[in-house]
Amino acid sequence: MGSLADLDVELADVSAVAERRSEVLAAVRDHAGRVAYGLARLQGGDYGSRSFTTDRGEWTLSYEAGDVEYLRYEPRGGGETYVVSARAAADPEPLAEALDDYGAFLEAYNEYVDSLTGILDDVEASAAPVEPTDGIVAERDRILETIERCCETMSRELRRCEQSEYGSYAERVDGTRWELKWDGDDVSYLRVGGSGGIYLVSQYGPPSATDLREYAPRFGGFVDAYNDHVAGLERELRRVEL
Repeated sequence: MGSLADLDVELADVSAVAERRSEVLAAVRDHAGRVAYGLARLQGGDYGSRSFTTDRGEWTLSYEAGDVEYLRYEPRGGGETYVVSARAAADPEPLAEALDDYGAFLEAYNEYVDSLTGILDDVEASAAPVEPTDGIVAERDRILETIERCCETMSRELRRCEQSEYGSYAERVDGTRWELKWDGDDVSYLRVGGSGGIYLVSQYGPPSATDLREYAPRFGGFVDAYNDHVAGLERELRRVEL
């Protein structure tokens, strides 16, 4: 067991080492940030990472928002050192070992950049002319206008018949559910296929041309079902005797 005299031994001052490490890390972070910015531009994104192999180990640089997130060194003998990170600073010895290979990391990065030089020289952004959609949109609007006018007429008649400001009428046509809902003088929607179906008429905008092509030819069947519904109500009322 040591004596109390051991407590009189003067401890080494670590401030100089810690201060020098802080200076070195600040310079490396600034320099690695330039590498990160270059990688972000090359790889076309704000987030990503890339590894570079040297004779002594592997470096991985991860970037976020165009700046370095971390720079990790993995020597061939095993282990890892975060030269730049949001964690605590690396111990001086592994940090010194990593920084001794930092120049080789930069050479690997420069070789990667050089390998991409001229890679796009023979690439041309050629493409066929873009076909306009004006004709499709005009035809869609014409078809929808006819459907909407018919829905408005049915809604007015159903409102008169039901004596209700709000309501809906639904029928199955060839196994598919069609529903027309009205709200006062306006058509709320014409929906095909249930709650997760296609809105042919709604306040949220027109359907796609593909959906309209599929369901517009079937709209006549829904109108026929409505007419049969009205005719059936009329026949039933005629049978009422007072």
